[in-house]
Amino acid sequence: QEQLVESGGDSVQDGGSLTLSCLGSGYDFSSYCMAWFRQAPGKEREGLAAIYTGTGGTVYYADSVKGRFTVSQDHAKNTLYLQMTSLKREDSAMYFCAANPPLRGPLGDWCYTGPPESNEYRAWGQGTQVTVSS
Repeated sequence: QEQLVESGGDSVQDGGSLTLSCLGSGYDFSSYCMAWFRQAPGKEREGLAAIYTGTGGTVYYADSVKGRFTVSQDHAKNTLYLQMTSLKREDSAMYFCAANPPLRGPLGDWCYTGPPESNEYRAWGQGTQVTVSS
């Protein structure tokens, strides 16, 4: 059973930077589908980035964060990161990481790394709050 724990949320000023962490356990972190989402009060959950954590995995970024947010991973620590720069007030939200088993193909495991949808992921963390103020 997958377990995900996010951390790193904080209050920062407009233009600031922050790095979120997602510690995964209970699954093979080296070959899994993972994603970052966020949800602001009164708004729908937004998929920000999706990644296949295995070798050769690509990363998808939503237009709203492309060029400002970067996903990275540390397999030794079973941790997925979301590095956020040039933060804006509209980035204020609860941030979640999510995970799902990879698809099995003839060439090995893979993940669809397009716009992440909530219903594609079965495991979720509890979220970490990011607040950006001017």
